[in-house]
Order: sequence, then C-alpha cells, then structure tokens
Amino acid sequence: MKTIVITDQNQEWFEIADATIVTARRYLAEPENGNEGSVRVLNLCRTGRYQGRGYYVSLLAEARGQHPVPDVKTIADLKSDAHLRALEAEVQPLVEETLHHDESERFQLDVYLGKHSTHPALAEQLFAKVGVPLLRVLFAHAEGRWRLDDLQAVGLADIPLQNRAFLLEAVKSFIAEGATAKRQIAKRGGPRLAILWDRNEPHKPSNEEALQRFLKAAPLVGLQAELIGPEALERLPEFDALFNRAGPEGIIEEFVRSAESLGMPVVDDSESILKCGNKVFMQELLNRHRIDTPRTLIVHRGNVDEIVRTLGLPCVLKLPDSGFGLDVVKIESEDSLRKETERFFEKSELLIAQEWLPSEFDWRVGVFDRRPLFVAKYFMAPGHWQVNKVVDGQQLIDGKTEAMTIGEAPERVINTALRAANLVGRSLYGADLKQVEDRIYLIEVNCNPNIDAGNEDQVMGDVLYREVLGVFARRIAETRGGGTQRPAP
Repeated sequence: MKTIVITDQNQEWFEIADATIVTARRYLAEPENGNEGSVRVLNLCRTGRYQGRGYYVSLLAEARGQHPVPDVKTIADLKSDAHLRALEAEVQPLVEETLHHDESERFQLDVYLGKHSTHPALAEQLFAKVGVPLLRVLFAHAEGRWRLDDLQAVGLADIPLQNRAFLLEAVKSFIAEGATAKRQIAKRGGPRLAILWDRNEPHKPSNEEALQRFLKAAPLVGLQAELIGPEALERLPEFDALFNRAGPEGIIEEFVRSAESLGMPVVDDSESILKCGNKVFMQELLNRHRIDTPRTLIVHRGNVDEIVRTLGLPCVLKLPDSGFGLDVVKIESEDSLRKETERFFEKSELLIAQEWLPSEFDWRVGVFDRRPLFVAKYFMAPGHWQVNKVVDGQQLIDGKTEAMTIGEAPERVINTALRAANLVGRSLYGADLKQVEDRIYLIEVNCNPNIDAGNEDQVMGDVLYREVLGVFARRIAETRGGGTQRPAP
C-alpha cells in the first residue's frame, strides 16, 4: 500500500526516501492527488481545530477512498470525555506498572506512531487504541498513582529538535511495516432501546406524536423502548441500543460516543454523523462515485475568483456543516460573494459553492439499513427558495410534505438515493435530490432525518415505525449472537 505523508508546511529536516510528502494546502486543492491504487494517508498536521486543514485532510482522504491515519472518528474521539475515561480504564494497569516519575505531579509522554524510547509498551498500547500518529499524552499524579488526564494531537511543527531523528525512524518503520491503527470495541446486546430526545430543542427530528408511535411499536418487534433526555447520560448502561431523535446541534455527541464505547447498536453512529455533517466530504464522495450533483466547486482561499466563472450568478454558498438552511446563502452579486466567503472562512478552511437550481420541491428518500424506507416531496417554504425558512434565528417554517409509496416515485430517484446513502454506511439517512426536467441531481445525504407524524408517515402509518424499530431488533440479536454478555449496570 502506497503511503502519502501530509504536513502543515514544508519542513526541511523531514525527508524520507521513497515517501511522497505533500503539504495540506496542496493535498486539499488537488483532488486527483494519490487516487491511483490503494493509498494510506499519514496525516502529520495539527488536527485539533474542527474544520481546520488537518481535519479536512483526514475527512477528504476518506471521501477519496484512501485510508487516513488518523481517521475523522479518531480526531473527534479526542474531544470526548467518555472516550478518555474508557481509555483510562483500559491502560491503567500498564500505567501503574510502568510510570515511575515521583519528582513531579505531572508527566508528559509524546508518542510517535506507537514509539517511545523509555516507555515502549505503553506507547504501543496507546497508539493501538487511539490511532493518532503524533500523540501527546498527559498524566496527573493523585492519590498515590498516575492517571490519564488528557490526550492531544500535535503536528510535525510541534516536534522538539532533539526528537526529530527519533520521529523520522518511527515514520520509516510505520511505512515499512504497513501498520494501521485499530481500536478495540466490545460487543454487547439486549432488549432495551433508549430513544434520545430533548423536549426544549427547537428543531426536533421527530415530533412528540411520532415519538409516542415509536414507543407503541416497540413491543411489536420484541423491544422495550423508553424516551430519555439530556440528563440521562449516566443511565446508558441500563440500555442495549440507542436511537437518536435529538438534533445535531444539541446533546448527542456524548450520548453517541458513550453508547458506542458500551458496544451497543447506535443510530446514528458517530461516523455517519461526521460524514453526513460535512458537505465537503459528501461532495468528494459523490464525485468519486460519479453520482450527478449540481455543478459544484469546493472553495478555498485560492480559488474564490473561480466561483462566478464556473457557476454564474445566482449561486449558493454553503458552510460545510450547515443544516436546516442555516449558513446556506443565495449569492446574487460579487459584492455579496466577497462578504459571505470571508465570513465563512472564519469558520472553515473549505466551503461549498453550487449552481442554483430552482425547483418547486425536493425529493427526500429515507434510507435505513441500505434499503428505501420512505419517499416524499418536500415543497419550498412559502415565499422562499428552500424547503425550510428560519425566522428570527430559531423558528423554522417548513413547506408542505407529500409522501408516496416507493413504487410511485421515479425509479431513478430511488436508485440514486440508495447509491449515495449506501456509500456512507448502513445507518438512517435522508437523501435529498432535485429533479430538473429529466435530470436527477443528488444534493446531499443527511443523517438523523425527520420522521414526523403527519408527514413522512402519511402513506405507511404505524408500519413505518415498526420498520425502523425492526432494524434495531435485528441488530441487537446480531450483537447477542456474538456471545458477549452484558454485565449488570
């Protein structure tokens, strides 16, 4: 497997024979870079900033079918307290056995691709479980023993002069061995389903009537379901699967990661949330698999002048993690374009610009477990060019929804939605498409799609809720079939 090493900037001292070394700026700006054959991307950039260059290197490597180290889930795990605490429990025996630095209350261990000169076993275990190539591990001494206190991903520019030769050898060894970071996840299972929601959330993925229908449908597929709220994180071990019905801007991250650390089926899983939550990733993925989209430009600071020449005006500018029409703006002048790109660049290194395709409605195809679940037309909000209109920063005004059977929708709409959603995974997705005359364009794939009583269930009724929970029942049974018993909470 070919390895490409990505760095924030050119470093004269960082030279490795027979290795391709590319700066992050070049890698992000040249989509064709390294697409031939099987490629592993060793990301030695700083990845601590969400939507910074280092983050996008790993994100786009995954979209291009490459194998980034670290991957985007690993980067996100570093910000999770639940992940840190789970890791602490796993490494504590080796920490107590090998750390003996009584002269201070703090200790820093810099691990380079699983290597450390004086703590080789601990470094190897940390890299195997965390998967970050340049990892700074901080320990604190309290109550007579060392405890894991924090994890930080550092970049090549952070390597002290005295450690450079050691790092070069670690990178050469990594490339030669073809090692990949793998994390250990235990399997678990059982008959209780937690449905996460937040009563106070303004943009709920399911209204209260739909939630009650999920609860009513659960016994019909052999499950006991319970609604849980933001205060119930510590109760997760009581359950055996988690169904997220809270919005992406809310409470979900710690719940999802905690549930995954317990080995239970989770919808939506953290990887789907990361991938669907970034429109740059989605565009790269769709391009790679030749799925038709509106003319689109991935924008960085060096190609802003190409937007109007490529797409014309009006066009649409999007922040990569925008949702519900927030931070998605219609651009009608070059002056507006300059102002909005500068505003967006303060939040993200990459943006999405797309041709404007006016239409009366968008198609929404719900996909779950790689099969079509429902299909509907989402009409534009009254007097607006999108299906949602945000008023006063909070209130969401929707256009009408018109559901139909799978067979009534154009076959190309269903097939295109399935192809796109199945590229992401086997979770619950909402694929959005536009139809312009006889052409079908995939706009995006969303995780955590709306399932509201009176909208998406217009045709299927209660069957829709049984179909969704039936997937949970099967996945729990699959997990139990692995033979792992869940300990008592």
